Amino acid sequence: MIQTPQNTASVPHDPPTEMASRRTGMAFQRTRLAADRTLMAVIRTSLSLISFGFTIHKMFDSLKESHVILHAGAARNFGGSLLGIGMVVLLMGIIYHAWFMRALRRQRISMGEAGLVHGESPFPPSTTLVAAVLLFALGLLAAINMVFRNGPYG
Repeated sequence: MIQTPQNTASVPHDPPTEMASRRTGMAFQRTRLAADRTLMAVIRTSLSLISFGFTIHKMFDSLKESHVILHAGAARNFGGSLLGIGMVVLLMGIIYHAWFMRALRRQRISMGEAGLVHGESPFPPSTTLVAAVLLFALGLLAAINMVFRNGPYG
């Protein structure tokens, strides 16, 4: 089903202009999907740092508690540092993604109002952003567990 743009007075109905308008709309979708892929890469990197840091911290903490090693402070601090770096990277990725998507939506709306692009295709919220926020919350729980030795992973 093909719909016509709402502001039909400013949009010529010649085929080249119509084709360019549709291509521009598809370009917005491709850009949105590319931003999601970028956030997925940030998630993979930060999740690796968070999980590796948590594992190092817990492993050396367990070795110290079972009296296999006497001092585990440096290794535990290294694990905590990896977790912290992973959390900062994830938070920066979330903030950048939200800023970029907001700017992309504004640009699409302004171009739609000018009749340069059709606003027919949906521009849904990013499920990747939702996953990133949930992973950030999970990382916070891991950090709380490491610092206070209390929480769901104790």
